[in-house]
Amino acid sequence: MGMKHVAPAGVLLATVTFLGAPAQAVQAAPPAQSVQAAPPAQARTAQAAPSAYGAPAGAWDPSGREPVGGVRLGERGIVFPTGLKAPPKTSAKSYVIADADTGEVLAAKNAHGRYLPASTLKALTALALIPKLDKAKKVRPSRNAVNVEGSAVGLVPKPLYTVEDLFKALLLVSGNDAAVALAEANGGLDRTLADMNAEARRLQAFDTVAKTPNGLDKPGQSSSAYDLALIARAGLANPDFRRYVSLKTDKFPAPKGYYEIGNHNKLLWRYKGMIGVKNGWTSKALASFVGAAKRNGHTVIVTIMRHDGYMWEDIADLLDWGFAARGRAVPVGRLVEPVPEPAPLPTAQAQAANPPAQGPAAAREPAGAARPAGDSGSVLPYAAAAAVAALLGGAAWLVYGRRRS
Repeated sequence: MGMKHVAPAGVLLATVTFLGAPAQAVQAAPPAQSVQAAPPAQARTAQAAPSAYGAPAGAWDPSGREPVGGVRLGERGIVFPTGLKAPPKTSAKSYVIADADTGEVLAAKNAHGRYLPASTLKALTALALIPKLDKAKKVRPSRNAVNVEGSAVGLVPKPLYTVEDLFKALLLVSGNDAAVALAEANGGLDRTLADMNAEARRLQAFDTVAKTPNGLDKPGQSSSAYDLALIARAGLANPDFRRYVSLKTDKFPAPKGYYEIGNHNKLLWRYKGMIGVKNGWTSKALASFVGAAKRNGHTVIVTIMRHDGYMWEDIADLLDWGFAARGRAVPVGRLVEPVPEPAPLPTAQAQAANPPAQGPAAAREPAGAARPAGDSGSVLPYAAAAAVAALLGGAAWLVYGRRRS
């Protein structure tokens, strides 16, 4: 079931995650109840920022009962189902193997350990911005984008590029310049980071804090193998995201024509059924990878963080183990679903069709309350007033009549 992989001359480090079917919609709370927070097993509090080399830490729900995704995912060692052979050895400090279709976590090592994500963070950048930006929009990168450090696709400050070109550069060749140009197209760095962190919270990826759009190391920036799996699963449910990360090569615009760019994910050429997602490396983060593969109608996600060597064989072995293990044992945890969207407010047309009650009657009777048959809402007050008037009139006649007699 594996691939026999030929090591390339250069070492390219990465992070891989897989995304499966779209998450099921979650019903909103009934109107009569107040909106509740996510269930304890699906909510977690933010953790302290990691050190330069990461800080293993469980992501716990607000009640303090268990980590997001299940109690076993709070363990720092390797966890896997009883009765199965342990996953293959790897030098990665953290990993997750998950069934993308069901969300079941099949095995993990320090799943919620928080580490520098390097360029795997670009998967979150893409997931946050793809729904916001017009693919056909032309972008002229700034000098800041063109001169960014690290890996780059080679942008020039001319309006040669569409948003789609920049997403391909971001996800195929890990263009740090493309990440900054996309942030500029989205209204600037601050807005883009706010969008990325909001998307992480929506996914319940609470180990993740974005400080840059490209994953370059910055104090306070972090993610975890568990969060990268959540991000990948959500991304692969987006057709554009899935298409970009699956491309092996593509043509990229240049001042005179175009040139070819190739995907840094070596497993797209070497592992049967490989879908994509993203790899990354910096001298402080070391190698990371988030990706997925599909075989026999099933998709498996593997994410690793802080690998200190040539990682591609390790990733392939972990994927093989995942395909062999899925469906055979009780999972050790679960990839939680995104937070449901809030129920929409009533539209202006709905409010006009059923206007709220006005005046004193509104205080006595809820809008839309049923009345007894034949009750017009005004008969009883008039009847009571008439009875009082009659009594007063009768009493006055008696007094007046007695005085006259």
